[in-house]
Amino acid sequence: MTVGGWTMVSRLLGFLRDIIFAAFLGAGPVAEAFVIAFSLPNMFRRFFGEGAFNMAFVPMFAKKLEAGEDPIDFARDALSGLAGILIIFTVLAQLAMPWLVVAMASGFGDERFDLAVLFGRIVFPYILFISLAALLSGVLNSAGRFAAAAAAPVLLNVILIAAMSLAEMLGADFGLALAWAVPVAGIAQLGLVWMAAKRAGFRILPRWPRMTPELKQLAIIAAPAALAGGVIQVNLLVGRQVASFFEGSIQYLNLADRLYQLPLGVVAIAIGVVLLPELSRRLRAEDEVGGQASFNRATEFALLLTVPAAVALIAVPLPLVSVLFQRGAFTAQDAQATAIALAVYGLGLPSFVLQKVLQPLYFARADTRTPFRYAINGMIVNAVLAIVLAFWIGYVAAAIATSVSGWVMVWLLWRGSRQMGASAEPDERLTRRVWRIGIASLAMGAVLITTAALLEPWLYTAGLRYVALAVLLTTGMASYFLAGRALGAFSLSEIKNAVRRG
Repeated sequence: MTVGGWTMVSRLLGFLRDIIFAAFLGAGPVAEAFVIAFSLPNMFRRFFGEGAFNMAFVPMFAKKLEAGEDPIDFARDALSGLAGILIIFTVLAQLAMPWLVVAMASGFGDERFDLAVLFGRIVFPYILFISLAALLSGVLNSAGRFAAAAAAPVLLNVILIAAMSLAEMLGADFGLALAWAVPVAGIAQLGLVWMAAKRAGFRILPRWPRMTPELKQLAIIAAPAALAGGVIQVNLLVGRQVASFFEGSIQYLNLADRLYQLPLGVVAIAIGVVLLPELSRRLRAEDEVGGQASFNRATEFALLLTVPAAVALIAVPLPLVSVLFQRGAFTAQDAQATAIALAVYGLGLPSFVLQKVLQPLYFARADTRTPFRYAINGMIVNAVLAIVLAFWIGYVAAAIATSVSGWVMVWLLWRGSRQMGASAEPDERLTRRVWRIGIASLAMGAVLITTAALLEPWLYTAGLRYVALAVLLTTGMASYFLAGRALGAFSLSEIKNAVRRG
């Protein structure tokens, strides 16, 4: 609840940021150039930040903490080694920026390409600050302290919103203001989690990097996870390459991504952040029953919130996109194109969430190679679908490929976990409630479609559309709650008890 709550705040501020962004820049060249530039450090942070490196670091740190060994010295070595690698990597990226942009969006013309290279060089140092912040967040999460690490992303959106507001007031260049705000936000996030770690008793200062036996073990575990992260980034690259050949499509996919990332971030990332150190501690203590309970309740919580969210994105994508983004330079045609992509992403949303629940089963056992093999299969499915379908349906092919490959990955992770014993087995309560959640969500979808049809004149009328969207969403949530209670999909008392324990 702590991680999800702060993530909700961050995502809502992210919506405000994207609303301002879309209103001023629409789906034009500056908007698409910034999206590509900002995606570069965010792509590589999946290797160095909360991705491969942290998937290996968190279980090792958590087990040291549980065993009463010296975790701070290990964390200092990890921080110093990561910082050294990232400084060198950032310098090389500055030199190779034109080639990086080509790898991301080879369909860009001269104007979009030149802007993307300029913005990319400014924003890329963000990877250094945010990756170090992710490592310190792993330290805090392993100690059961989630608030500061979860709140840090809020700073990024606050600083970007402030930069756009100042640019508008001062008549400054919008794209440059956004670009320079990104590394500033990275410094702020790193400062916040470092202070929180210090207050928690983990004063972690960098020193000259050195190779220790523990860092060798960390590298051995992290390497397959980094390769798996690389496969996932290839999926993103394929999607953006496809979109770059269709004018405005990168922005369409970006805004659709922002909407489905709300439930993904609030639920899936929150569960993944908490579940990995929890399972690591349980396995260290040889607590199979506790591990099974943690896994099953995480799965139940994930489905309880994301299945209805997916149904909503499929049932009423256009009202969501239109009310949130259609203004200024972002036209009704842009909203329609974004809504199509959003509905397709909605089909894959539960798979993206379930991956975050299933992957900790492997990472807590220091098994990063198996998810890598599965990711290769997902990459092949994604690439074939995106490239082949693009000839017939354009940019939507990227969204379809993402959703289908997501379900392929879930099936592989689930099949592989069948050999892990009781801690990875579904219990009777989860089995009983899964189908009830599905039926309650479908009932909610029918209510949403009917309500949207009744509210249509107001959903697309300036001044009234915000109230109409609020009524639509409130009606949908109420119908899901009533259907879920009637079917026994969840218990209000259990939710209250879980929050109280949290």
